[in-house]
Amino acid sequence: MTQITVALTKGRILQETLPLLQAAGIAPLEDITRSRKLLFATNQAHIRLLILRGVDVPTYVQFGAADVGVAGKDTLLEHGGDGYYEPLDLGIAACRLMTASVAGAPPVEGRIIVATKYVNVARQFYARLGRQAEFIKLYGAMELAPILNLADEIVDIVDTGKTLAANGLEARDHIADISSRLIVNKIAMKTNYVSIQHILDALRKVVEGKQ
Repeated sequence: MTQITVALTKGRILQETLPLLQAAGIAPLEDITRSRKLLFATNQAHIRLLILRGVDVPTYVQFGAADVGVAGKDTLLEHGGDGYYEPLDLGIAACRLMTASVAGAPPVEGRIIVATKYVNVARQFYARLGRQAEFIKLYGAMELAPILNLADEIVDIVDTGKTLAANGLEARDHIADISSRLIVNKIAMKTNYVSIQHILDALRKVVEGKQ
């Protein structure tokens, strides 16, 4: 049977994905959370797990280094690549992609400066609004940008909103609902259809059972 490589996203998504895989009959042979390894065998001899940064998962799947992947919808929107299908919403790591600015601040007139790591998504969003915007790419501590006058607004993931509030910000415009999605390389879906469809069907049954 052909080897299937499944790329998983580190962090919260990994923690929520592993129980789904376990329920679908796929379990790593060692504790991923206690290892520095990036590639793991599973109880299914033809399936192995690859642990990556979320931003890299779509690229690995797009170019066929992984057959299947799990990534946040925010990452997929920003990546914007083709080469893969998105057949299943796993319904985990749910949050929202939103704009945010200093609490109580009046809307900015004219050109706006936006700090975000989601530059592609943000550019499309403000273009749809007909707003002129300048974008500053940041990878962390996004909440500081409006406070220190680096930007007027940020575009970032919002879960409970507590981090925004703790830093004197408030969420404004909703851009997209985010959850983790299963993606499949288009060529692999054709060449390894039976094996990949079996994984999809097992995971879909698990997800539907949780709803």
